[in-house]
Amino acid sequence: MSVWAARAAAAERAVHTRHLRRVWGLPGTRLGGISWPADWSGGRLAHWHYWWQAHLLDCTIDAYHRAPTQWRRETIAALACGVRVRNITGWVNDYYDDIAWLGLALQRGATLAGLRKPGAERAIMRRLRSGRGPSGGMRWRVGDDFVNVPATGPAAILYARRGNLGIAASLTDWVLTHLVDPDTGLVFDGARVNPDGSVRTVERAVYSYCQGVLLGACVELGTATGAPRWWRQAEATVHAVAEHLTDGGVLLGHGGGDGGLFTGILARYLALAAVALPSGEVAARLVLDSAEAAWRNRGVADGGPVFGPQWTVPAQPPGPGLAERDLSVQLSGWMLLEAAAGLSMGPS
Repeated sequence: MSVWAARAAAAERAVHTRHLRRVWGLPGTRLGGISWPADWSGGRLAHWHYWWQAHLLDCTIDAYHRAPTQWRRETIAALACGVRVRNITGWVNDYYDDIAWLGLALQRGATLAGLRKPGAERAIMRRLRSGRGPSGGMRWRVGDDFVNVPATGPAAILYARRGNLGIAASLTDWVLTHLVDPDTGLVFDGARVNPDGSVRTVERAVYSYCQGVLLGACVELGTATGAPRWWRQAEATVHAVAEHLTDGGVLLGHGGGDGGLFTGILARYLALAAVALPSGEVAARLVLDSAEAAWRNRGVADGGPVFGPQWTVPAQPPGPGLAERDLSVQLSGWMLLEAAAGLSMGPS
């Protein structure tokens, strides 16, 4: 076992030990409690963070890809079941980014672990088809005029992996047309669009998450089509990240809550780019340097390592009001270490 695989396994054990529990005591189900140590509501999964659970599922699939075991396979199945049970009304909700993430995780679960959920796949794709705004991008949620990269990017990746390359290219081109900052090469968060599809205002916030999903979409399209423009854009995005979203070569974080997942997502797609790009050294170095920093600055608590929201800063013991308590932050650290471990294994 490589050192990165061993570290990823330690992060996996920590998250599973602290956060995993049955949904309302039902056998055959698992979900992640959103905080540890858990309060009353967190311990009973009263707060529902759908997309965090999609990434918990995806990280567990990473672990299975790294070291296939029966208990990991059973955990993947239980997590998928847990999402369906806890979502109550079905597989989907009103947020297109949420369901795209679950679609990607379920697709990987089918490909890598042989665990197919055809009913879930159909429901997710049916809902995503209704989510494309008049502008050509993906709405953030049902009925919204906000078309953003966090929804458009993962949907483009999912469409590309399913072979719907025209839709994937159209979604990605919308982002490239409307949301790339000409000064930095980074992509903005999203845009408010009019009923005719014209852009009314651009939300100019810059998040690591958005760079990651644009990169992922370009890598998928480049791999599928061989078109040089996708590889050129992927290279440009990697270099923009290296120049503007790092501290001493380490990827910048976005605090706790939902932001806790953002930079782990970027690390996931940087690792895939490092394998796929003709010259992936910059992407690989960003992942490995960030993973080294996160491991060096980890804390230790019951179950194993604790990661902070910014990997250049020593993690604090998880406690009330601290980002280290959030499942999102710990998933991001785990995702980063799986990305580092996976660099020698190729794309997944």
